[in-house]
Amino acid sequence: MTVITDIEDLRVLHERRAPRMFYDYCDSGAWTETTYRSNQTDLQKLKFRQRVAIDVDNRSLATTMIGEPVAMPVALAPTGLTGMQWADGEILAARAAEAFGVPFTLSTMSICSIEDVAARTTKPFWFQLYVLRDRAFIERLIDRARAAKCSALVLTLDLTILGQRHKDIKNGLSTPPKPTLVNLLNLLTKPRWCLNMLGTPRRQFGNIVGHVSGVADTRSLASWTSAQFDPTLDWSDVEWIKRRWGGPLVLKGIMDAEDARLAADSGADALIVSNHGGRQLDGAPSTIEALPAIVDAVSGRRIEVWFDGGIRSGQDVLRAIALGARATMIGRAFLHGLGAMGEAGVTRCLQIIRKELDITMAFCGKTDISQVDRSILLDPGRPRVP
Repeated sequence: MTVITDIEDLRVLHERRAPRMFYDYCDSGAWTETTYRSNQTDLQKLKFRQRVAIDVDNRSLATTMIGEPVAMPVALAPTGLTGMQWADGEILAARAAEAFGVPFTLSTMSICSIEDVAARTTKPFWFQLYVLRDRAFIERLIDRARAAKCSALVLTLDLTILGQRHKDIKNGLSTPPKPTLVNLLNLLTKPRWCLNMLGTPRRQFGNIVGHVSGVADTRSLASWTSAQFDPTLDWSDVEWIKRRWGGPLVLKGIMDAEDARLAADSGADALIVSNHGGRQLDGAPSTIEALPAIVDAVSGRRIEVWFDGGIRSGQDVLRAIALGARATMIGRAFLHGLGAMGEAGVTRCLQIIRKELDITMAFCGKTDISQVDRSILLDPGRPRVP
Protein backbone atom coordinates (compact mmCIF):
# COMPACT_ATOMS: atom_id res chain seq x y z
CA MET A 1 0.00 0.00 0.00
CA THR A 2 2.82 2.42 0.82
CA VAL A 3 4.26 2.26 -2.72
CA ILE A 4 0.95 3.30 -4.28
CA THR A 5 1.44 7.04 -4.42
CA ASP A 6 -1.12 8.28 -6.96
CA ILE A 7 -4.22 7.30 -8.92
CA GLU A 8 -2.07 6.24 -11.88
CA ASP A 9 -0.55 3.49 -9.73
CA LEU A 10 -4.05 2.21 -9.02
CA ARG A 11 -4.96 2.44 -12.70
CA VAL A 12 -2.01 0.27 -13.67
CA LEU A 13 -3.01 -2.38 -11.11
CA HIS A 14 -6.64 -2.16 -12.24
CA GLU A 15 -5.66 -2.77 -15.85
CA ARG A 16 -3.54 -5.75 -14.79
CA ARG A 17 -6.17 -7.40 -12.59
CA ALA A 18 -9.56 -6.81 -14.27
CA PRO A 19 -10.75 -8.52 -17.47
CA ARG A 20 -10.05 -6.41 -20.55
CA MET A 21 -13.71 -5.82 -21.41
CA PHE A 22 -14.53 -4.43 -17.96
CA TYR A 23 -11.37 -2.37 -17.64
CA ASP A 24 -12.03 -0.84 -21.07
CA TYR A 25 -15.65 -0.16 -20.11
CA CYS A 26 -14.27 2.03 -17.32
CA ASP A 27 -11.32 3.62 -19.09
CA SER A 28 -12.77 4.72 -22.43
CA GLY A 29 -14.91 7.36 -24.10
CA ALA A 30 -17.18 7.78 -27.09
CA TRP A 31 -15.96 7.72 -30.69
CA THR A 32 -12.52 9.41 -30.95
CA GLU A 33 -12.35 9.88 -27.14
CA THR A 34 -11.42 13.53 -27.68
CA THR A 35 -13.79 14.82 -24.99
CA TYR A 36 -12.79 12.01 -22.66
CA ARG A 37 -9.14 13.06 -22.90
CA SER A 38 -9.92 16.78 -22.74
CA ASN A 39 -11.59 16.34 -19.37
CA GLN A 40 -8.16 15.50 -17.96
CA THR A 41 -5.84 17.63 -20.07
CA ASP A 42 -7.85 20.85 -19.68
CA LEU A 43 -7.70 20.51 -15.91
CA GLN A 44 -3.91 20.32 -16.10
CA LYS A 45 -3.76 23.66 -17.92
CA LEU A 46 -4.92 25.47 -14.78
CA LYS A 47 -1.81 26.50 -12.84
CA PHE A 48 -1.61 27.38 -9.15
CA ARG A 49 -0.19 30.45 -7.42
CA GLN A 50 2.24 29.28 -4.79
CA ARG A 51 2.22 31.51 -1.69
CA VAL A 52 4.78 31.63 1.14
CA ALA A 53 5.17 33.04 4.67
CA ILE A 54 1.49 32.41 5.44
CA ASP A 55 0.33 30.47 8.50
CA VAL A 56 -1.26 27.34 7.01
CA ASP A 57 -1.49 25.26 10.17
CA ASN A 58 -4.80 23.72 11.31
CA ARG A 59 -6.27 23.11 7.87
CA SER A 60 -9.78 21.80 7.16
CA LEU A 61 -11.30 20.18 4.07
CA ALA A 62 -14.69 19.58 5.69
CA THR A 63 -17.77 21.03 4.03
CA THR A 64 -21.34 20.05 3.15
CA MET A 65 -23.08 18.71 0.05
CA ILE A 66 -26.84 19.45 -0.02
CA GLY A 67 -26.67 19.87 3.72
CA GLU A 68 -24.85 16.62 4.44
CA PRO A 69 -21.48 16.95 6.20
CA VAL A 70 -18.58 15.51 4.20
CA ALA A 71 -14.92 15.03 5.09
CA MET A 72 -13.86 16.71 1.84
CA PRO A 73 -15.74 18.06 -1.20
CA VAL A 74 -15.74 14.72 -2.99
CA ALA A 75 -18.44 12.11 -3.57
CA LEU A 76 -18.29 8.77 -5.36
CA ALA A 77 -20.17 9.14 -8.65
CA PRO A 78 -22.67 6.58 -9.95
CA THR A 79 -20.95 4.09 -12.24
CA GLY A 80 -22.51 1.17 -14.06
CA LEU A 81 -21.13 -2.38 -13.81
CA THR A 82 -19.12 -1.47 -10.71
CA GLY A 83 -19.57 -4.99 -9.37
CA MET A 84 -17.79 -6.36 -12.44
CA GLN A 85 -14.57 -4.48 -11.68
CA TRP A 86 -14.36 -6.43 -8.40
CA ALA A 87 -16.88 -8.83 -6.91
CA ASP A 88 -19.55 -7.01 -4.84
CA GLY A 89 -17.92 -3.77 -5.95
CA GLU A 90 -20.80 -1.44 -5.08
CA ILE A 91 -20.96 -2.78 -1.52
CA LEU A 92 -17.21 -2.44 -1.07
CA ALA A 93 -17.09 1.09 -2.49
CA ALA A 94 -20.04 2.17 -0.33
CA ARG A 95 -18.32 0.82 2.78
CA ALA A 96 -15.08 2.62 1.96
CA ALA A 97 -16.91 5.90 1.32
CA GLU A 98 -18.90 5.58 4.53
CA ALA A 99 -15.78 4.95 6.63
CA PHE A 100 -14.04 7.90 4.97
CA GLY A 101 -16.93 10.30 5.44
CA VAL A 102 -17.88 10.99 1.82
CA PRO A 103 -21.08 10.12 -0.07
CA PHE A 104 -21.51 7.08 -2.29
CA THR A 105 -23.94 7.04 -5.21
CA LEU A 106 -25.41 3.75 -6.42
CA SER A 107 -26.20 3.48 -10.14
CA THR A 108 -29.46 2.16 -11.56
CA MET A 109 -27.19 -0.10 -13.67
CA SER A 110 -25.35 -1.53 -10.66
CA ILE A 111 -24.61 -5.19 -10.10
CA CYS A 112 -25.44 -5.07 -6.37
CA SER A 113 -29.01 -3.95 -5.73
CA ILE A 114 -30.26 -1.05 -3.63
CA GLU A 115 -31.23 -3.55 -0.96
CA ASP A 116 -27.82 -5.28 -1.09
CA VAL A 117 -25.99 -2.03 -0.37
CA ALA A 118 -28.48 -0.85 2.27
CA ALA A 119 -28.18 -4.13 4.18
CA ARG A 120 -24.39 -3.85 4.33
CA THR A 121 -23.93 -0.18 5.22
CA THR A 122 -25.01 1.85 8.23
CA LYS A 123 -25.38 5.35 6.78
CA PRO A 124 -27.67 6.57 3.98
CA PHE A 125 -26.23 6.60 0.47
CA TRP A 126 -27.47 8.29 -2.70
CA PHE A 127 -29.26 6.59 -5.58
CA GLN A 128 -28.85 7.51 -9.26
CA LEU A 129 -31.87 7.21 -11.52
CA TYR A 130 -32.18 6.89 -15.29
CA VAL A 131 -35.49 7.86 -16.85
CA LEU A 132 -36.76 4.78 -18.70
CA ARG A 133 -39.86 4.25 -20.80
CA ASP A 134 -41.32 1.94 -18.17
CA ARG A 135 -42.54 4.63 -15.80
CA ALA A 136 -44.07 2.07 -13.43
CA PHE A 137 -40.61 0.56 -12.99
CA ILE A 138 -39.21 4.04 -12.30
CA GLU A 139 -41.85 4.56 -9.62
CA ARG A 140 -40.90 1.26 -8.00
CA LEU A 141 -37.19 2.17 -8.12
CA ILE A 142 -37.91 5.49 -6.39
CA ASP A 143 -39.98 3.69 -3.77
CA ARG A 144 -37.20 1.16 -3.22
CA ALA A 145 -34.65 3.95 -2.80
CA ARG A 146 -36.91 5.63 -0.26
CA ALA A 147 -37.43 2.34 1.61
CA ALA A 148 -33.65 1.88 1.72
CA LYS A 149 -33.41 5.36 3.30
CA CYS A 150 -31.35 6.82 0.46
CA SER A 151 -30.78 10.46 1.36
CA ALA A 152 -30.70 11.93 -2.17
CA LEU A 153 -31.76 11.06 -5.70
CA VAL A 154 -29.29 11.80 -8.52
CA LEU A 155 -31.17 12.04 -11.82
CA THR A 156 -28.96 11.55 -14.91
CA LEU A 157 -30.19 13.62 -17.85
CA ASP A 158 -27.61 12.93 -20.56
CA LEU A 159 -28.24 9.27 -21.35
CA THR A 160 -31.55 9.26 -23.16
CA ILE A 161 -29.65 7.93 -26.18
CA LEU A 162 -26.66 5.67 -25.71
CA GLY A 163 -23.35 7.01 -27.03
CA GLN A 164 -21.16 4.67 -29.06
CA ARG A 165 -17.99 3.43 -27.39
CA HIS A 166 -15.79 1.62 -29.87
CA LYS A 167 -13.88 -0.41 -27.29
CA ASP A 168 -17.07 -1.94 -25.89
CA ILE A 169 -18.13 -3.03 -29.37
CA LYS A 170 -14.74 -4.52 -30.17
CA ASN A 171 -14.59 -6.30 -26.79
CA GLY A 172 -18.04 -7.81 -27.24
CA LEU A 173 -19.30 -6.12 -24.09
CA SER A 174 -23.01 -6.82 -24.16
CA THR A 175 -25.73 -8.23 -21.94
CA PRO A 176 -24.62 -10.93 -21.35
CA PRO A 177 -20.97 -10.47 -22.43
CA LYS A 178 -20.06 -12.44 -25.54
CA PRO A 179 -17.92 -15.50 -24.71
CA THR A 180 -15.47 -14.91 -27.54
CA LEU A 181 -12.20 -16.82 -27.66
CA VAL A 182 -10.32 -13.59 -26.94
CA ASN A 183 -12.46 -12.86 -23.87
CA LEU A 184 -12.16 -16.42 -22.56
CA LEU A 185 -8.39 -16.41 -22.99
CA ASN A 186 -8.20 -13.05 -21.22
CA LEU A 187 -10.19 -14.41 -18.27
CA LEU A 188 -7.60 -17.17 -17.87
CA THR A 189 -5.04 -14.47 -17.09
CA LYS A 190 -7.21 -13.01 -14.28
CA PRO A 191 -7.42 -15.80 -11.64
CA ARG A 192 -7.96 -13.42 -8.71
CA TRP A 193 -10.94 -11.79 -10.46
CA CYS A 194 -12.42 -15.16 -11.43
CA LEU A 195 -12.15 -16.56 -7.89
CA ASN A 196 -13.74 -13.44 -6.42
CA MET A 197 -16.64 -13.62 -8.89
CA LEU A 198 -17.19 -17.32 -8.21
CA GLY A 199 -17.57 -16.40 -4.53
CA THR A 200 -20.54 -14.06 -5.01
CA PRO A 201 -24.05 -14.58 -6.37
CA ARG A 202 -24.12 -10.95 -7.59
CA ARG A 203 -23.23 -11.13 -11.28
CA GLN A 204 -26.14 -9.36 -13.00
CA PHE A 205 -28.01 -6.05 -12.76
CA GLY A 206 -29.46 -6.37 -9.28
CA ASN A 207 -31.82 -3.40 -9.51
CA ILE A 208 -33.51 -4.80 -12.60
CA VAL A 209 -33.36 -8.60 -12.87
CA GLY A 210 -36.25 -10.05 -10.90
CA HIS A 211 -37.89 -6.64 -10.53
CA VAL A 212 -39.34 -6.37 -14.04
CA SER A 213 -41.94 -8.70 -15.47
CA GLY A 214 -40.33 -10.99 -18.03
CA VAL A 215 -36.76 -10.10 -17.03
CA ALA A 216 -35.44 -13.05 -15.08
CA ASP A 217 -31.87 -13.32 -16.39
CA THR A 218 -29.24 -11.42 -18.36
CA ARG A 219 -30.50 -12.62 -21.74
CA SER A 220 -34.02 -11.30 -21.23
CA LEU A 221 -32.50 -8.17 -19.71
CA ALA A 222 -30.66 -7.37 -22.97
CA SER A 223 -33.82 -6.97 -25.03
CA TRP A 224 -35.52 -5.00 -22.26
CA THR A 225 -32.75 -2.47 -21.69
CA SER A 226 -32.13 -1.86 -25.41
CA ALA A 227 -35.64 -0.44 -25.69
CA GLN A 228 -35.83 1.37 -22.36
CA PHE A 229 -33.69 4.51 -22.53
CA ASP A 230 -36.20 7.27 -23.20
CA PRO A 231 -35.34 10.04 -25.71
CA THR A 232 -38.60 11.85 -24.87
CA LEU A 233 -37.27 12.96 -21.46
CA ASP A 234 -38.01 16.64 -20.78
CA TRP A 235 -38.32 19.04 -17.85
CA SER A 236 -41.87 17.89 -17.07
CA ASP A 237 -40.40 14.47 -16.26
CA VAL A 238 -37.94 16.14 -13.89
CA GLU A 239 -40.82 17.86 -12.12
CA TRP A 240 -42.73 14.57 -11.90
CA ILE A 241 -39.73 12.75 -10.43
CA LYS A 242 -39.11 15.53 -7.92
CA ARG A 243 -42.72 15.27 -6.71
CA ARG A 244 -42.63 11.48 -6.60
CA TRP A 245 -39.32 11.41 -4.73
CA GLY A 246 -40.02 14.24 -2.31
CA GLY A 247 -36.43 14.51 -1.06
CA PRO A 248 -33.17 16.17 -2.14
CA LEU A 249 -32.76 16.00 -5.92
CA VAL A 250 -29.50 16.34 -7.88
CA LEU A 251 -29.45 16.73 -11.69
CA LYS A 252 -26.44 15.19 -13.46
CA GLY A 253 -25.32 15.98 -17.00
CA ILE A 254 -25.53 19.78 -17.19
CA MET A 255 -23.12 21.29 -19.75
CA ASP A 256 -24.92 24.46 -20.88
CA ALA A 257 -25.70 27.70 -19.05
CA GLU A 258 -29.32 27.70 -20.22
CA ASP A 259 -29.81 24.15 -18.98
CA ALA A 260 -28.27 25.21 -15.67
CA ARG A 261 -30.88 27.96 -15.31
CA LEU A 262 -33.64 25.46 -16.13
CA ALA A 263 -32.20 23.10 -13.53
CA ALA A 264 -32.36 25.86 -10.95
CA ASP A 265 -35.94 26.67 -12.00
CA SER A 266 -36.89 23.00 -11.51
CA GLY A 267 -36.24 23.26 -7.79
CA ALA A 268 -33.36 20.78 -7.80
CA ASP A 269 -30.98 21.06 -4.87
CA ALA A 270 -27.78 20.60 -6.90
CA LEU A 271 -26.61 20.17 -10.46
CA ILE A 272 -23.56 18.32 -11.67
CA VAL A 273 -21.49 19.75 -14.51
CA SER A 274 -20.84 16.48 -16.34
CA ASN A 275 -20.43 15.14 -19.87
CA HIS A 276 -20.77 11.54 -18.69
CA GLY A 277 -17.01 11.21 -18.56
CA GLY A 278 -16.74 11.83 -22.28
CA ARG A 279 -18.79 8.69 -22.93
CA GLN A 280 -21.74 10.32 -24.68
CA LEU A 281 -21.23 13.34 -26.99
CA ASP A 282 -17.68 13.22 -28.32
CA GLY A 283 -16.67 16.73 -29.39
CA ALA A 284 -18.41 18.39 -26.46
CA PRO A 285 -16.28 20.72 -24.32
CA SER A 286 -14.48 19.45 -21.29
CA THR A 287 -16.35 19.86 -18.02
CA ILE A 288 -13.78 22.32 -16.62
CA GLU A 289 -14.25 24.45 -19.73
CA ALA A 290 -18.02 24.46 -19.21
CA LEU A 291 -17.90 25.06 -15.44
CA PRO A 292 -17.35 28.86 -15.17
CA ALA A 293 -20.31 29.81 -17.39
CA ILE A 294 -22.61 27.47 -15.49
CA VAL A 295 -21.48 28.87 -12.14
CA ASP A 296 -22.18 32.39 -13.43
CA ALA A 297 -25.58 31.35 -14.83
CA VAL A 298 -26.93 30.22 -11.45
CA SER A 299 -25.07 32.70 -9.24
CA GLY A 300 -27.36 33.81 -6.45
CA ARG A 301 -29.72 30.87 -6.90
CA ARG A 302 -30.19 28.27 -4.18
CA ILE A 303 -28.88 25.40 -6.32
CA GLU A 304 -25.41 23.99 -5.63
CA VAL A 305 -22.98 23.41 -8.51
CA TRP A 306 -20.88 20.24 -8.43
CA PHE A 307 -18.22 19.10 -10.87
CA ASP A 308 -17.54 15.73 -12.48
CA GLY A 309 -15.11 14.60 -15.17
CA GLY A 310 -11.36 14.08 -15.47
CA ILE A 311 -10.48 14.19 -11.78
CA ARG A 312 -7.42 12.06 -11.12
CA SER A 313 -5.95 13.90 -8.14
CA GLY A 314 -6.67 16.15 -5.21
CA GLN A 315 -5.18 18.97 -7.25
CA ASP A 316 -7.94 18.48 -9.83
CA VAL A 317 -10.51 18.73 -7.05
CA LEU A 318 -8.94 22.02 -5.94
CA ARG A 319 -9.00 23.38 -9.51
CA ALA A 320 -12.72 22.73 -9.78
CA ILE A 321 -13.42 24.35 -6.41
CA ALA A 322 -11.34 27.36 -7.47
CA LEU A 323 -13.57 27.85 -10.53
CA GLY A 324 -16.73 27.87 -8.46
CA ALA A 325 -17.80 24.28 -7.87
CA ARG A 326 -19.00 23.62 -4.35
CA ALA A 327 -17.99 19.96 -4.57
CA THR A 328 -16.86 17.25 -6.96
CA MET A 329 -17.61 13.65 -7.91
CA ILE A 330 -15.09 10.98 -8.88
CA GLY A 331 -15.84 7.95 -11.04
CA ARG A 332 -12.88 6.40 -12.81
CA ALA A 333 -10.50 7.31 -9.97
CA PHE A 334 -12.33 5.19 -7.41
CA LEU A 335 -12.99 2.44 -9.98
CA HIS A 336 -9.24 2.18 -10.52
CA GLY A 337 -8.84 1.70 -6.79
CA LEU A 338 -11.65 -0.86 -6.66
CA GLY A 339 -10.37 -2.81 -9.66
CA ALA A 340 -6.87 -2.80 -8.20
CA MET A 341 -7.54 -3.89 -4.62
CA GLY A 342 -11.24 -3.95 -3.81
CA GLU A 343 -12.38 -1.96 -0.78
CA ALA A 344 -8.81 -1.21 0.30
CA GLY A 345 -8.16 0.29 -3.12
CA VAL A 346 -11.13 2.66 -2.85
CA THR A 347 -9.89 3.74 0.56
CA ARG A 348 -6.40 4.29 -0.87
CA CYS A 349 -7.86 6.38 -3.69
CA LEU A 350 -9.64 8.63 -1.20
CA GLN A 351 -6.52 8.92 0.95
CA ILE A 352 -4.45 9.98 -2.05
CA ILE A 353 -6.97 12.60 -3.13
CA ARG A 354 -7.32 13.97 0.39
CA LYS A 355 -3.56 14.32 0.88
CA GLU A 356 -3.02 15.97 -2.50
CA LEU A 357 -5.94 18.34 -1.92
CA ASP A 358 -4.75 19.28 1.57
CA ILE A 359 -1.10 19.87 0.65
CA THR A 360 -1.88 21.84 -2.51
CA MET A 361 -4.36 24.03 -0.65
CA ALA A 362 -1.62 24.80 1.89
CA PHE A 363 0.90 25.68 -0.81
CA CYS A 364 -1.69 28.13 -2.16
CA GLY A 365 -1.89 29.83 1.24
CA LYS A 366 -5.32 28.60 2.33
CA THR A 367 -6.32 26.76 5.49
CA ASP A 368 -10.00 26.02 4.82
CA ILE A 369 -11.64 24.70 1.68
CA SER A 370 -14.27 27.44 2.00
CA GLN A 371 -11.53 30.04 1.37
CA VAL A 372 -10.63 28.61 -2.04
CA ASP A 373 -11.55 30.73 -5.06
CA ARG A 374 -10.02 31.86 -8.36
CA SER A 375 -7.32 33.79 -6.52
CA ILE A 376 -5.35 30.55 -6.06
CA LEU A 377 -4.92 30.24 -9.84
CA LEU A 378 -2.55 32.10 -12.13
CA ASP A 379 -4.46 34.57 -14.29
CA PRO A 380 -7.65 34.03 -12.22
CA GLY A 381 -9.76 36.39 -14.31
CA ARG A 382 -9.21 34.26 -17.39
CA PRO A 383 -8.44 30.62 -16.53
CA ARG A 384 -6.17 29.00 -19.07
CA VAL A 385 -8.72 26.64 -20.54
CA PRO A 386 -9.35 26.62 -24.30
